[in-house]
Amino acid sequence: MLQTDIPDTFRALQAKFRQRWREIEELDLGDYDILVLPSHSIDQRELLKIPGNHHYEERLLFSLIRLWNPRTRLVYVTSQPLHPIVVDYYLQLLPGIPFSHAYDRLLLLSTYDSSQKPLTQKILERPRLVERIRQALRPERSYITCYNSTPLEQELSVQLGIPLLAAAPELLYLGTKSGSRRVFEECGVPHPDGSSLVWTAEDLAETAAELWERQPNLRRMVIKLNVGFSGEGNALLDLRPIHKLLPKSHAQRVAALSEHFSTLRFQSSCETWPSFSSRIPEVGAIVEAFIEGEQKRSPSVQGLIAPTGEVEILSTHDQILGGPDGQIFLGCSFPADAAYRLDLQELGLRIGENLAEKGVIERFGVDFIAVQQPDGSWDLQAIEINLRKGGTTHPFMTLKFLTHGHYNFTNGLFYSQQGHAKYYIASDNLQKDQYRGLLPSDLMDIIAYHRLHFDSSTQTGTVFHLIGSLSEYGKVGLTSIGNSLEEAQAIYDRVVQVLDQETEVHTGPRVWSLSPALPITWK
Repeated sequence: MLQTDIPDTFRALQAKFRQRWREIEELDLGDYDILVLPSHSIDQRELLKIPGNHHYEERLLFSLIRLWNPRTRLVYVTSQPLHPIVVDYYLQLLPGIPFSHAYDRLLLLSTYDSSQKPLTQKILERPRLVERIRQALRPERSYITCYNSTPLEQELSVQLGIPLLAAAPELLYLGTKSGSRRVFEECGVPHPDGSSLVWTAEDLAETAAELWERQPNLRRMVIKLNVGFSGEGNALLDLRPIHKLLPKSHAQRVAALSEHFSTLRFQSSCETWPSFSSRIPEVGAIVEAFIEGEQKRSPSVQGLIAPTGEVEILSTHDQILGGPDGQIFLGCSFPADAAYRLDLQELGLRIGENLAEKGVIERFGVDFIAVQQPDGSWDLQAIEINLRKGGTTHPFMTLKFLTHGHYNFTNGLFYSQQGHAKYYIASDNLQKDQYRGLLPSDLMDIIAYHRLHFDSSTQTGTVFHLIGSLSEYGKVGLTSIGNSLEEAQAIYDRVVQVLDQETEVHTGPRVWSLSPALPITWK
């Protein structure tokens, strides 16, 4: 097929998908094949800044919980094979489904390729693997779910003849920094003062000077590459040192800012202004006013746009951020604070409807900055739109699939089937040097011995992810679910306490002794 034919064929597949959506929507009862494509099809240079990034393909393993439906079949593809104990861990979470029955409906495939390329590209480079995937799926009863959608995913969709539950690649600009600002303006959603998209460092200095002139008392600015991941691609520019210079003319301000770009504070310690600025002609950049505030939070709202155009709010979160300037996503708590979560829902719905009109489907998330005002209210400023399964997707879907509960739009809470409100604390970044060397089997020993696992009878406990990154990077993800936010935090804290105790470093050799290792059985 000619490359020029791919978009037309893709649109035809998506049109059929919309017609079948009502049936597919009833996933709990339907008979469908799902291809899970956890490819991070983003700039690999940005991804390299995240320790253990190749294990992020494990974040969509919550999808295995879909196998609780005895008629669902699932194909999951990764760059490297998944450790069997990790797969077993997820399948054993399924309530009321024999392990063997679920396993028979799961096909795990791998490219056996650890190179720093998007997984989807690796698949497309292997025609026999593409054919094997095609043979495993029923064309009229299948769809693809992915982390994010790019021309790579579009091409694979067309080669397989399987629709993609994601936004079309030509709409991805709406999830960029500049595209987000445009949507916010159209919706009348508050957002920081800033610039349009520029493509050179010189134009960046020009627009930064214009922003400074609009806000002479501005203390800091944020320089953002137009595409980013988990806060990477952002840099902070402190204006206070050059405030003293008091440049008066526009040209003087531009010159002062151009020189001052060398002092930018980056979220990654390996980033520099020369490497950062070299990216501007490739992806573009914007500048925004940095929002100051003594009491400041980073909430977000997530929604779903059905192929038929209906918009549904799924969740709200308070994000847990870190890094040098608090712009790196580390985790989240659900739900967002009651002081503003209904406002988040209203703004999210407004943005979702705008995106739906433009043809976007599937998940979207909107990040905000919330600053408490003197009267106790919170000012919400929208920062960016994410058209992908972000860091808040897998913990919420884990909760939803495990409890079969529902989100209540009236109060922004999630209720189990028994009517209990559920809360969680989640992180992708529980990382300590002392955890290095823990194998997946070691983690399972610890989980079992200390009873840290999710308890289906109480629907509380912890579900782990990114287990594959633990041994090499000392990093693991987790979602701790409770019947209150305090209980969820206590469950999370206990996990950290246990892992710390289990990997405590003494003056002698390292000792992991609190939970006995299971004996080896030779077969």
